[in-house]
Amino acid sequence: MPLSHIIGFDDAPFSRTHRGNVLVIGAVCAGARLEGVVSDVVRRDGVNATRKLADMISGSRFSGHVQLIMLQGIAVAGFNVVDVRALSKSAGLPTLVIARRPPDVASMRDALLTRIRGGARKWRLIDALGPMEPCAGVYVQRVGLSATEAEEVVRRTAVHGLIPEPLRMAHLIAGGVGGGESRGRT
Repeated sequence: MPLSHIIGFDDAPFSRTHRGNVLVIGAVCAGARLEGVVSDVVRRDGVNATRKLADMISGSRFSGHVQLIMLQGIAVAGFNVVDVRALSKSAGLPTLVIARRPPDVASMRDALLTRIRGGARKWRLIDALGPMEPCAGVYVQRVGLSATEAEEVVRRTAVHGLIPEPLRMAHLIAGGVGGGESRGRT
């Protein structure tokens, strides 16, 4: 069965000096059609992203329909790292982390271990998920779906470029609501 009901999450823009909560948007799509939007806030560089994302899904009217979670990277609000395996298990849904290009893992590890409170724990979550793998023009990490399934869903939902519509829509909405207007690439 194709995974057609997808929620994609992205965070709103924030300044480098911002300390506090950051808006996160979830765009719920049926195919390429936007069905709804959920939102909440997570702490900048905090530890509550996994729980907040799971709560946004389970507490929404879309919870019975969503078949897949997509994340724009493994962290939101700076280094509020999502425990992707725990999110997938909590929601009972496969989860796909997508990036336009592979991250600079060495720089990320260095920043986490030297500048971010609780960085060692966050690094372990990132490291445990394994490296990103190329998939349909983007890079992915996946939980609960095969490489073939991941490629099929990325190809089917990437209607206007390489980034799947649920993530593209979440990015546009988060930018417009959090920054006054959307800009930049997903």
